[in-house]
Amino acid sequence: MHKNRLEAFSDGVIAILITIMVLELKVPHEHGLAALVPLIPVILSYVLSFIYLGIYWNNHHHLFQAAQHVTGRVLWANLHLLFWLSLVPFATGWLAEEGGHDIAAALYGVVLLMAGVAYHILSISLIRGHGDKSPLAKAIGTDFKGKVSVVIYAIAIALSFVQAPVAIALYVLVAALWFIPDRRIEAMLK
Repeated sequence: MHKNRLEAFSDGVIAILITIMVLELKVPHEHGLAALVPLIPVILSYVLSFIYLGIYWNNHHHLFQAAQHVTGRVLWANLHLLFWLSLVPFATGWLAEEGGHDIAAALYGVVLLMAGVAYHILSISLIRGHGDKSPLAKAIGTDFKGKVSVVIYAIAIALSFVQAPVAIALYVLVAALWFIPDRRIEAMLK
């Protein structure tokens, strides 16, 4: 099966998710910069979630650039990832509305954790379809960053009930970790 339809569908879903998030940003009715102050949690939540969706889109693109074909397992694994990413706008809205309090911060972390797990499952599914000795398998390697991210998410979820701002800082840390481009697959494609 060709991978083009899967890539196009995934790109469309991620674009729609970003659109949904931006539509949730409401224009203040007051004038001046002071009108933006109450919107700071909303804007910061949006920026963080936009970065996360951008990171997933970027890494998804690189992953499928390295893939030669997809299997039924890969299609389902990709849908699993898109399911968790589709919850980002909801989790973002609640995080912003609650000002980053415990349950909202924990839910945001659960969505990120599950998206990380789903991405890992997608990677494993692609490797199984291409073989353990394939260039794709070599490029992904042990996926240290992916595994560390999931551990940090789990810690942040637990911390969100005690120190929600620290949990949110850990979510920012993981985003920063992934914001630095992963050169493994790019190097393989050269």
